[in-house]
Amino acid sequence: MSIFIFNWIFLLALFPVAFFWLRRAWRILVKRDFSEVALKKGLPPPNPEKFAPYEMVINLVGGVVMVVVLVAVLGFQALASEDWVAIAGSTLWTKLFLSFALGRHAHGGMTELAKKSAEAREKKAKG
Repeated sequence: MSIFIFNWIFLLALFPVAFFWLRRAWRILVKRDFSEVALKKGLPPPNPEKFAPYEMVINLVGGVVMVVVLVAVLGFQALASEDWVAIAGSTLWTKLFLSFALGRHAHGGMTELAKKSAEAREKKAKG
């Protein structure tokens, strides 16, 4: 019985998740608002318009998958509990990992430790 309650909580949590992801895609595509594109520590990259299409697609696909899961479960009861939890969970984690990776890639550059390591390797290779 307790797993049933957690499934309902997870199902209800999909509503705001889908809403925020689709809203972010809408802001990027229609309003051309790049303030939430490829964030790293809450800051957008120097050129967010370059990475906006990727962020928009990540959010749009994730939001649409969540809406389809919600409609399939609540509207048509077409998915078993294990199936929709697997689809929604996989989509959630995939979207989070892709957005994280895009944010790190968009900000580019290396950390200070990586720069020092690269300089040490170059210095060692030269002499």
